[in-house]
Parts: sequence; C-alpha cells; structure tokens
Amino acid sequence: MADVLKRLLCLFCLSVVVLPVGAVTKADYEVALDNWSLVLASYVGEGGEIDFESLAKELKYLETYIDVIARMSPTSHQAVFTSQAEVLSYHLNAYNALAMWGVIERDIPDDFDSFFKRLWFFKLRTVIVGNKSTSLYDYENDVIRAFNEPRVHFALNCMVKDCPRLPQERFHPNTLEEQLSNLTEDFFNKKKHLNIEHKHAVVYVSEILDFYTEDFVDSGKKQDLLVYINQYSVEKIPLNYEVRFINYDWTINQQH
Repeated sequence: MADVLKRLLCLFCLSVVVLPVGAVTKADYEVALDNWSLVLASYVGEGGEIDFESLAKELKYLETYIDVIARMSPTSHQAVFTSQAEVLSYHLNAYNALAMWGVIERDIPDDFDSFFKRLWFFKLRTVIVGNKSTSLYDYENDVIRAFNEPRVHFALNCMVKDCPRLPQERFHPNTLEEQLSNLTEDFFNKKKHLNIEHKHAVVYVSEILDFYTEDFVDSGKKQDLLVYINQYSVEKIPLNYEVRFINYDWTINQQH
C-alpha cells in the first residue's frame, strides 16, 4: 500500500464532492473526472491489476463518478461534449468505472468463469448512463462499438486477467489518439495476448479478436487478422501462419 499512499499524496488537491440530487453541470463532471483519476492512480497497479479490497473500503471517489455518469452523458448533455474525442473518452472512462463498480457490488467475486456468471454481470445487471438504463453488454455493443474504432477493445476493461491493461490514468480527449495506439501496441506485444510459434507456423492470439473479428477486418475472416496485428506487433507475423485463439481467463484481476 506504500505506492498507493504515495499517489494519494501526489493527488491531494483532488477533492471529493458528493453531488446533490438534481441537475449536473460541466463543473460537476470535471470534479467527478478528477475523482476517477484518483481511483485509477490509487488502486490500479502498473500491470493493470486492481486493489479491489482497499477500494471497497474507500468508495466515495468512485461513487461520486458513478453518480455523475448516471445523470450526465453526451446524449443528455450534448453542449458539454463538443468533439468526438470528448464523447468517446466519456464512454471509455464510464464503461471501465461501471465494470469496476460492478465487481465491488458483487463483493469481489473470484471470477466470471461460467456463462451464467458472465450473463448476469454483463447483460442482466443494470447500469445507468445519462438517466437511461442499459447493461455493460449493450453499452459496449450499441454505443461504443458504433464508433467503428477497433482500438476501443484494448481500452475497455471488464476487470478480469485477460482484459487489456487498465491504465493508471483516465482517457483524455486531447491525448486519446495516442492513448489508444499505446494500449493497442502494449496489448499485441505481450505474450499473454500474442504468442508466435515459428516452428509450427502458428500464432496464438487473445480471444478478444475472436469475439470481435468483424471489427478488425472487413472480411470477417480470422486469417486476415494478421494484417491488423502486424500494424502494432514489433515482431511481424508471416501472413500464411495459422491463427488460433487463446482461451480467455475470466479470473478477477485482483491485486495481491
């Protein structure tokens, strides 16, 4: 916890404001974002693991942000979000915070390793975004994927071990392009997500690319994923290599 305390001291100027019920303003949103920044800096490790146990004991920072998400969105407050980067940053931050909040609500389960656990958490559990009820599944598929930006799949985090690395800072409109590229490069240059076996002419890649193949390649064919991967992988993969998918680890990414 020493590193947590250090980051807390670095961010001492970020105050927590519990917002009254009613209308929210741009200033309220900015305060809430500061609180989200504090959560990420304080409870997320360098590898993206989350200290859920400590977070559960000090929820006011995350709770303030969740409260604002529930009452403000780019749809409900269009004047606050003036660019696509602001809108997409909102959604990426909101999704990750709602997933984090959901794990705490579930009393930090060990995993989502069964279909029914995932169904409950991602589809049947209700979340509120801009005064509208949705689910994490619908939020991702109906709202975020509609941006036609494949790199969002390396920015969204469902709080399990095989998710992309959760950053220690929030998404910012002014640096979003760089953040998305960095996270995508980071993803494809880790053996847990991409492993090339030249001896057998096989490449093993995260099931994320199986779940959303059509977002990465127009053909929808898994073989064509290699063209996309080679844009970000330091080690280039011959396009005739067989593509296989790595079984997804749904264990909660709890920091120990």
